Amino acid sequence: MSKRPYNNNEKGNQKAHRYVVLDLETTGLSPTCGARVIEIGAIAIESGSAVEEFHAFINPGTHVPLIVQQIHGITDEMLKGKPRPDEVMPRFCNFMRGSVLIAHNAHFDLRFLRYEFSRLNLAFNNNYICTLQMSRRHCPSLPNHRLETVYRYLCGEFPEGLRRHRALGDARLTAGVWMALREET
Repeated sequence: MSKRPYNNNEKGNQKAHRYVVLDLETTGLSPTCGARVIEIGAIAIESGSAVEEFHAFINPGTHVPLIVQQIHGITDEMLKGKPRPDEVMPRFCNFMRGSVLIAHNAHFDLRFLRYEFSRLNLAFNNNYICTLQMSRRHCPSLPNHRLETVYRYLCGEFPEGLRRHRALGDARLTAGVWMALREET
């Protein structure tokens, strides 16, 4: 069962939530065409502060196409000896349990998570927030709403040493975008 987007209007809401900002790197664009998750990066936020991070490479036993390697830089060699999905996904399921999930283009990431979780019979019923949709509503004049564009507009320059198109780096950017957009609403 998939949940609906979470209502991000928290004014007057005294209940503290745990949010998990996440990003995935994959072997392609669609799990229905055989693409798999190869990296997860996530940041847990409670009471407006990052309290915990999750990062894992995953070896799904499939090839990372060269065109995809050129985007995120993750190669087959980098995944050798890394844990399989059945080792990582249950740990990530526990990390995100009871949290509202946040992702930039949430449809993409959550479709992959649902697929990976369903392969292992793991429950997936989290509400979610999409910072791509939020940025389109709150920053309509931007030339595009790619994560890097929205982050620079709202937060300025990237943090030093940040790895773009890698799961934890992009999760950190998404967290910055979400926190900035929350302040505007």
